[in-house]
Amino acid sequence: MGNKTIVTGVIGADVHAVGNRILDYAFSQAGFDVVNIGVLASQEEFIQAAIETGAKAILVSSLYGHGEMDCRGLREKCEESGIGEIILYAGGNLVVGKQEWEPVKEKFLEMGFNRVYPPGTLPEEAITHLKADLNIE
Repeated sequence: MGNKTIVTGVIGADVHAVGNRILDYAFSQAGFDVVNIGVLASQEEFIQAAIETGAKAILVSSLYGHGEMDCRGLREKCEESGIGEIILYAGGNLVVGKQEWEPVKEKFLEMGFNRVYPPGTLPEEAITHLKADLNIE
């Protein structure tokens, strides 16, 4: 599938499908081969899809506030599965309640995510970053 394959989905016990569909559409329009594993996805499902498709990046969405818990250990599981270098993005309402963004961002970067996006980030921002991170024109 080339170097533009990405896996998207909504992690954990989260059924927020609209944002996931918007990301799927936006990244597809930008020329990426999107493998959308849908909602209620486990870390293992993201990793399995990435391995099966040779994806270069995993984009995790979480909108119900438990992203920190759901995403913890994902980088380590990627490493154990032989895809430790894969690019990891997370975005959405990643924590419960109104928390300052910088500490939340730092937490996810410490967990091994390459980039972390607050609620309301437009897909174009992540698309620009992903093209840069994958060295795509």
